[in-house]
Amino acid sequence: MNTLAHHAPHTGLQISPEQKAVLMRLMVLGLLGLALSMAAPAFLTAPNLLNVLRQASLMFLLASGLTMVILCGGLDLSIGANVALSACVAASTMKGTDSIWLGCLAGAACGLSIGLLNGFMVTLLRIPPFIATYGMLWILHGVTYWYMHGETIHGFPPAFRALGSGYWGGVPIPVYLMAVVLLAGTVVTQYTTWGQEVYATGANTEAAALSGVPVFSRRLAVYAASGLMAGLASLVFLARLNSAEGDMGEALTLQAIAAVLIGGTSLFGGTGTLLGTLVGALILTVVLNGMNQLSVSANWQPLITGVIVILSVLSDAVARKRRGG
Repeated sequence: MNTLAHHAPHTGLQISPEQKAVLMRLMVLGLLGLALSMAAPAFLTAPNLLNVLRQASLMFLLASGLTMVILCGGLDLSIGANVALSACVAASTMKGTDSIWLGCLAGAACGLSIGLLNGFMVTLLRIPPFIATYGMLWILHGVTYWYMHGETIHGFPPAFRALGSGYWGGVPIPVYLMAVVLLAGTVVTQYTTWGQEVYATGANTEAAALSGVPVFSRRLAVYAASGLMAGLASLVFLARLNSAEGDMGEALTLQAIAAVLIGGTSLFGGTGTLLGTLVGALILTVVLNGMNQLSVSANWQPLITGVIVILSVLSDAVARKRRGG
C-alpha cells in the first residue's frame, strides 16, 4: 500500500523530514532557554522550570488529540469549550456524589461525547471541520453557561487536587501523564497500521480511500480521541484551579493550536508528530514564561505568540514547497 508506505517508521541512521523538524525545534528551544537564562536569572531555578513543565504538560494533553485530528486532515476549534463543559460536569458530579472516580468518569465521558459529535458532523453530515467545530464551540459555551447558572464550584478533595498540583518524586504529576500520553500516542501513530492510515488520510484522502483505508472510521476516531484528551485535560485543569466556572478554558484553544503548529504539524494534514507537538508546547510555554520573567506587558504577549505561530506556518509552507508538496 504505497499511501501508507510513505509514512512507515524510519530505521537505521536515516532521518525523516519530520525528525529533522523536531531537531530544529529542539535547537530553538535550547537557544531560547540559553537567552532567557542570561536575561532572567530566575528562569533556570528549579521551581520555575518545574512550573514550565507543569504548564506545558496541560497544553500538550490538550494539543495531543488536536494533533491527531490535524494529521488526519481535520480541525477542532471546540477543544477549549470542551474543557470548560467537561470540567464543570466533573465538578458538579464530584460534589453531588462525593466520589472522585465518578467525577473523573463524568468529565472524561463528556469530553469523549463531544468529540464523537464533532466526528459525526464531519464524517456523516459532511460539514467542513472548521464550520462544524466552530459551531460546536459556541454551542458548548451556551450549554456551559446554562449548566452553571453563573455559579462557581470549588473546594475539591486533596486526592483529586494532586492530579493538577501534586508532585511525585519532586516532579509534577501532570508531567507523568504527559509522558504516558506521549509514549502511547507515539506508538499508536508511528508504529501501527491504524496510525499510518491516519497519516495517509490526511496526506491524500482520495488516494487513501482507493487504497482501502477506512477513512470514515479513522476520522471519527481522531475526533473521539481529541474529545477524550480534552476531557482528561479538563480534569487536570480543574484540579489545578480547584474551581469550576462557565468561562474557564477559553484561552486554551488558541494555545493548543499554537503548540501543534509550532511543533511542525502541517495544517494541510499528513505531516507531524506528537513529539513535535510536545516541543511546540515547551517552546510556547518557555516564551510565555520568559515574557513574565522579563515583565513584558500582557498586552504584548498575544502579539508575540501570534508572530511565532505565523512564522511556524510559514516555515511549514516553505518546507512543503521545497519537498514539492
